[in-house]
Amino acid sequence: MSADFRREFGRSSAGTWAAPGRINLIGEHTDYNDGFVLPIALPHQVTVTAARRDDDTLRLASRQADAGTVTIDDLAPGRVTGWAAYPAGVVWAMRQRGHQVGGLDVLIDGDVPPGAGLSSSAALECATAMAAADLYDVDLAGQRLAELARYAENEFVGVPCGVMDQAASVLCTAGHALLLDTRTMAAIQVPFDPAAADLALLVIDTRAPHRLADGAYADRRRACERAAAALGVAALRDVDGDGLDAALTALPDVELRARTRHVVTENARVERFVALLRAGRLAEAGPVLTASHASLRDDYEVTCPELDVAVDAALAAGVLGARMTGGGFGGCVIALLPQERVAGCVTEVRQSFDRSGFAEPATFTATPSDGARRLR
Repeated sequence: MSADFRREFGRSSAGTWAAPGRINLIGEHTDYNDGFVLPIALPHQVTVTAARRDDDTLRLASRQADAGTVTIDDLAPGRVTGWAAYPAGVVWAMRQRGHQVGGLDVLIDGDVPPGAGLSSSAALECATAMAAADLYDVDLAGQRLAELARYAENEFVGVPCGVMDQAASVLCTAGHALLLDTRTMAAIQVPFDPAAADLALLVIDTRAPHRLADGAYADRRRACERAAAALGVAALRDVDGDGLDAALTALPDVELRARTRHVVTENARVERFVALLRAGRLAEAGPVLTASHASLRDDYEVTCPELDVAVDAALAAGVLGARMTGGGFGGCVIALLPQERVAGCVTEVRQSFDRSGFAEPATFTATPSDGARRLR
């Protein structure tokens, strides 16, 4: 990347930083409800090669998209669109928080598939934040870096996401899943090694575009906030399973009851999945994944035909469990299955997509990897 940086900007870079995409094993749409999530970092990552400037100009270049130049003092929500909004939003957020960050030349590269629900945007935010913090001697790391990146996406880009994606990109470690309490930000590394149990975690990228800024995601979040207010709790995290029936009875309409039921039962599924992991019984966790998908399909209504076909085809191929992962409305499915069944599952899914008239999906097996770091 150093040679590419010199060709792009006509000078040497000061370093390269990387942040990974993520797969969420279980715990979907719980993070903005103060709940529990269990992501892993992927080996796929976004890299940011950068150097300070002596002015307030932010020059952005990408090996995957067109370049752009903005003046930092002019940054404001809505003024930068497309992929450039994410790194620009990070610089804006750092200045909003009082950090003395000036101009930067930034070259972006990466192999996190965009639009697949694998958090390419969070990876870009976190890599940019780490680079800017290092170059301008800002004390920003770990949870604080993740929270700032989330703030940038919420307030500058306009996506009302929770903190899971950014926290996963920063805090995950190889060979582990990250059990994150999104209320307290308590983070526990839980060993996760499917290969040791002769299993694999197959990722099926449906290639159905994953879009969160079109209002549907925000609608779900607002519904959860209305439900929490109606129940007199700070967040739906505070409704436990024993009190779920009473809570549903107290809610005024079908939509709020369905959204609440998903969040409460999904938090319980996270706890169940982690308990099975810790007991060395990963093979028994498949039905937990499948139950999560059913809840996301029926109660939260964030699946789409491609996601449902992928899950149904995977189950027909004999996987232990499968579900959509990420915000929904497109993106990816994960399937837990014996290693020897991976090829057969891929064939079954591709044939089902062909019969349904969908584009051929992409597939890969996921390996729990390290979070954001400086490469050089």
